[in-house]
Amino acid sequence: MNNKVGILGGMGPLATVDFIQKIIANTPAQSDQDHIPLLIHSVPQIPDRTACLMDGSASPLPALKMGLETLVQGGVGCIAIPCNTAHYWHEALAKATQTEVLHIARVCAEQIAGGSGVRRVGLLATDGTLKAGFYERELAQYGLTCAFPADDVQKSVMEGIYQVKSGKVTEGAAYLEAAVQNLLEQGAERVILGCTEIPLALEQIHSPLLPFGVDATGALAEACVAWYLAQKQPLAA
Repeated sequence: MNNKVGILGGMGPLATVDFIQKIIANTPAQSDQDHIPLLIHSVPQIPDRTACLMDGSASPLPALKMGLETLVQGGVGCIAIPCNTAHYWHEALAKATQTEVLHIARVCAEQIAGGSGVRRVGLLATDGTLKAGFYERELAQYGLTCAFPADDVQKSVMEGIYQVKSGKVTEGAAYLEAAVQNLLEQGAERVILGCTEIPLALEQIHSPLLPFGVDATGALAEACVAWYLAQKQPLAA
């Protein structure tokens, strides 16, 4: 049985480590042996996803497919991609393999719709993710509407994300926290932290706004745990 979870990561490296930590934290385990077997492909040299979508620079798809194939050959049973913007290429990746590829926006939308009573959410994400539109499509499946940062605020979001990617996590978090506050002031009931750098930055500064955030990375980690636990269930007689 292929019960290993594959992680197509490196986008960026800190976000991949944060994602792994969240899988471990969400796993009901009493010993090492109870934890989920992971196969991690963390290659930061995958071309920039937002630059591709916004400026037409090199596509990350060939490198993503190579990483996908590495994981499939390694015997994984499902694959998670801890990078929101990379999900623009989710359909192409899912078609390239029979192995299940989880979708970060889908599991995030399912989590929000699962009893919270929230109807309007804000979305903090890269320019590329906003342009791709997959979050709005997934949220619309549950009748959820989406608010976005104003242009000047979105510029600060991108500044914050790239600060985190460069290792200046505290500095980046200040930009990102202000952007969360802006969306709440627009009437968003919750704010999707839709770039994997955002939740790790806000967690590092212990932001008081975290309870209003929906951690997309965390939702994907929980989906990985749920998938693994389902594989362990005995077959019905």
